[in-house]
Amino acid sequence: MLALMTLAPGLHARLLIMVEKSDTAMKVGSGDVPVLGTPRLLALAEQATVRAVADALEPGQTSVGTRVALEHLAASPIGTHVEIAAELTEVDGRRLVFAFTARDARATVATGTIERVVVDRERFLARLSG
Repeated sequence: MLALMTLAPGLHARLLIMVEKSDTAMKVGSGDVPVLGTPRLLALAEQATVRAVADALEPGQTSVGTRVALEHLAASPIGTHVEIAAELTEVDGRRLVFAFTARDARATVATGTIERVVVDRERFLARLSG
C-alpha cells in the first residue's frame, strides 16, 4: 500500500523559461512557425507538476502522467519569457490532479489540467519488462 500522507492540495511549483529555437513548433515538429510549440509547453507543464510533489513522495515512489487537458491560447515567440505554474488541486488516493497556467508579459499563454498517478517506481518498471 502506498503511503500518501504528505500529498495535499496546495503543493505547487513554478518554472521560468525563455523560448529558444529548440522550444519552437518548427523544432518539435508540431507546426512550421517559430513560436513555443504546444508539445514543449505540455512537457514544461508536466515538469512543473513533477516538481510540485517531488519532496512529498515517499522514497521509491514516483508519479506518471495519465490525462491532460490543455488550451494553448497565445503564441510566444523566440526570446519571450514564459512562467509555467502548477498546483495540486485534488488528491484522490493515488490520483493527483493539477491545474496549470502559463503566462508571458503580454497574456495568458495556456491553461489546463494534468492528472498523474503515484506508483512504486520498481514495480512500475518491472511490469514493463514483463
